[in-house]
Amino acid sequence: MNTIWIIAAVMLAAAAAIVMFRILAGPSTLDRLVALDTLVAVAMCGIGTWAAYSLDTTVTYGLTALALIGFLGSVSVARFRVPDIRRPESRYPR
Repeated sequence: MNTIWIIAAVMLAAAAAIVMFRILAGPSTLDRLVALDTLVAVAMCGIGTWAAYSLDTTVTYGLTALALIGFLGSVSVARFRVPDIRRPESRYPR
């Protein structure tokens, strides 16, 4: 049974490493935002895996808080994001 937990931990660590590369190498802010959301999801999976392994349900409160903060952070960044590339000025000003 420990083999399954080790495989799960290795897969989560590999996913986190790949996502960190995407965060550092992302060409635009939206790519980095999606990678950050994915990193939060990987962290949530790690917490859930730890809760299943240790049979400790007290960490689920942290899981809920992380889900809420991740969602609110993503929505706020997407809402107030500044475009990466300036658009050419239109001929007709507003």
